[in-house]
Amino acid sequence: MELKPGLSALVTGGASGIGKALCLALASKGVFVTIVDFSEEKGKEVASLVEKENSKFHQNLGFPSAIFVKCDVTSLRDLNLAFEKHVSTYGGLDICINNAGIANTALFWKDQTDGTKTWKHTINVNLVAVIDCTRLAIKSMQALQKPGVIINMGSSAGLYPMYIDPIYSATKGGVVMFTRSLAPYRRQGIRVNVLCPEFVQTEMGEKVGAKYITLLGGYVQMENVVKGAFDLIMDESRAGSCLWITNRRGMEYWPGPAAEVKYLVRSSSSSKRKISFRAPLGAQLPQSFEKVVVHKLTHNFRDATHIVRAPLKLPIESGHVLLKIIYAGVNASDVNFSSGRYFLGNKKNLSSLLPFDAGFEAVGIIAAVGDSVSNLEVGTPAAIMVYGGYAEFMTVSSKHILPIGRPDPEVVAMLTSGLTASIALEKVGQMESGQLVLVTAAAGGTGQFAVQLAKLAGNKVVATCGGKEKARLLKDLGVDRVIDYKTEDIKTVLKNEFPKGVDIVYESVGGDMFDLCLNALAIRGRLIVIGMISQYQGEHGWKPKNYPGLVEKLLTKSQSVAGFFLPQYSYLWKEHLARQFDLYSSGKLKVAIDPKRFLGLHSVPDAVEHLHSGRSSGKVVVCIDPTFDQQMAKL
Repeated sequence: MELKPGLSALVTGGASGIGKALCLALASKGVFVTIVDFSEEKGKEVASLVEKENSKFHQNLGFPSAIFVKCDVTSLRDLNLAFEKHVSTYGGLDICINNAGIANTALFWKDQTDGTKTWKHTINVNLVAVIDCTRLAIKSMQALQKPGVIINMGSSAGLYPMYIDPIYSATKGGVVMFTRSLAPYRRQGIRVNVLCPEFVQTEMGEKVGAKYITLLGGYVQMENVVKGAFDLIMDESRAGSCLWITNRRGMEYWPGPAAEVKYLVRSSSSSKRKISFRAPLGAQLPQSFEKVVVHKLTHNFRDATHIVRAPLKLPIESGHVLLKIIYAGVNASDVNFSSGRYFLGNKKNLSSLLPFDAGFEAVGIIAAVGDSVSNLEVGTPAAIMVYGGYAEFMTVSSKHILPIGRPDPEVVAMLTSGLTASIALEKVGQMESGQLVLVTAAAGGTGQFAVQLAKLAGNKVVATCGGKEKARLLKDLGVDRVIDYKTEDIKTVLKNEFPKGVDIVYESVGGDMFDLCLNALAIRGRLIVIGMISQYQGEHGWKPKNYPGLVEKLLTKSQSVAGFFLPQYSYLWKEHLARQFDLYSSGKLKVAIDPKRFLGLHSVPDAVEHLHSGRSSGKVVVCIDPTFDQQMAKL
C-alpha cells in the first residue's frame, strides 16, 4: 500500500507516545486520522496537530481531516462507536493501528488482590482490546469490500521474557501470536502485522530502570518505530509478519527462516499439490527423439557435445515415467560436466563412459507412465534434476519427479539456481536475521535468489555485478548496496563502507574475487563457495588454486569457508522447492529470466557460451520445444 493523501487511519492510544508519533507521521503523508484515546485533552491536542499537518495537502474538505474520539478500549460499545464514526466520516478504513497499551500497575508477586484493577485490567487493555479492534477493523474492511492494513503494537517483551512484568510480557506475547495467526486474511486482501520494538522513550518506557536501558543499548529511536510501522503498511508481501526493532540488531523479522523450518508442517494437501494444469499433448508419441550428448571430454562445451537421435523405448519401464522436456536450465558447471570433472577416476578411465547425456535440470510434461506408477498422470507438469536434461524426451524413475504447477521457465530457475541459494544459505551459511550478507555475481541465475532470500530473512544485502542493466535488476530486487565493478572498486567499497566486515558471503566467482571476499569476512564470518565460474574457462579448463595462509586467516578470526554441492542435499529439494513456490506465488520472490532467447537443442552450446560471456542477466534457459512455447502463449 502506498501511503498517499486521502487514505484514512484509525489509531488507538493515539494521544501520546508511539501512538502520537504515528498519527503525526501519517498526517505528514496527507492521511486522515482518527485519534482514539481515553485522554480527551491530549487527544484533542494531537487532532489539532494532525489537522495542521494535513492542511498542506487538503483545503476546503467539508469534513475534518482529523477527529478525536474519547474511548475506553476495554468497552466494546466505545470501540464500536469509534469505528462507526471513522467510517461515516471518511467512507472507509485503510489503516488501523491498535496501539493502546499499559503496564501492570502492581508487581505480580506482591499483588494480593483479585486482579480486577491490576493484571486483569492489563490483559483487557493490551490483549482483549487488540483482538476486539482487529475484529472491528476486519469487519469494516469486509463490509465495504475495501481491503486494508492492520498494525498491532506488540513489544520485544512478547518475543522473550520480561521478568519485571510477566503480565505485560504475556499480553504482548498473545498479541504477537494472535497477529501471526491471521496471515490467511491476505487471501481477502487484508494484511495484519505486528510491530515489536524494545523500549522507546515514552512515559511508559521511562519507568524502566536506567541501568537496564543502558544494557539494551539505550532507547529505540521513535523514528525507527515509525519506519518499521510504515514498512509493514507499505510492503504488500507482509501479512502475519512480526517486525522486531532493537538498537543491538536493528530491524529484523521474527522468526527467521531457519527458526520457522523447525515448526512449520506442510499438510498432505500442500505436499501433494493438486495440479489443475493439463498440457496440450500430441496424441501420438514419436518413435525417436533428439538429445545432446558429451562425446569428448573437454571444458569447451561446443567441442565436447553434439546432437544424436535415439529410439524412444516403449512401453515405459515399470516405476518410470517419460517426460517431454519443454525448458532446460543452463548452468556454469555444464563445462565441468562436459570435461568429466564430476566423475571419479583419471581421464583415460573416464573416456570409457563416453558418450553420456548432458544437462542438469528441466521442466516438462509427463507423456507416459510405466506400470506401478499410481501418483503421476499423463499431461501433468513436472521437473527433474538428473543428468540428461538437454533432450526432447527423457525416461526417469518416478521417485526423481518433482511436482510443479506449470512447466514455466521461472520454475527451471528455481531448480539448481534457486535450491542452491535456499539450501546453502540456510544449512551452510546458517543465515538468520540482522546480518550483513555479500553476494557475488548477484545478477546471475543463483545470485538473484540469494539476494532476495537474504532480504526476506531480514538482512542487509550487498551485491556485486558488472554493468548498469545488472545493477538496475539488483536494485529492483531490493539489494541495499549494489557494487558495479565496472564503475567501482569492490575492495575499496567494502573496506570504506563495511569496515567491520560481512557476516556471510555467497561466492560463485572464485579466483581473485574469492581472495577479496575472504579478506572482507567479519569475525565469525562464513564464506560459502557454490562455484568458481572465473576458473572454469581457459586454455586448460578448471585448475586447482593454492591459498597460502588460509588456515591462519580463519583461525585468527574464527571464520569458516565451506563448499556447497547441491546433489549432496537432495533430501531437502522438495521442501525447499515448495518454499520457493510459496514465495513466488505470493509475490515475495521475483524470478529474472535472461532476455536472450535460445530455441531448440541446437542452441544449447550458444546458451552455455552466453552464460560464460558475462553478458547474461538472470537465469539462462533453453526452450527445447518452441512449438509448445507458442501453444502456451495462446492459452
